[in-house]
Amino acid sequence: MFTLFKKKSEKEQLQKKYRSLMEESYKLSHTNRKASDNKQAEAEEILKKIEQLPE
Repeated sequence: MFTLFKKKSEKEQLQKKYRSLMEESYKLSHTNRKASDNKQAEAEEILKKIEQLPE
């Protein structure tokens, strides 16, 4: 009910950004492989940050 005003944690924000980058990478993989690889590299950096965060 009150989740409307709840702020997302840093981990949740990073996970959302990771999913977004992976989706974009997948879409680009059909047309531009180099751009897709760049997006995937960005997503991997985000994943490393997520893994370093405490639970």
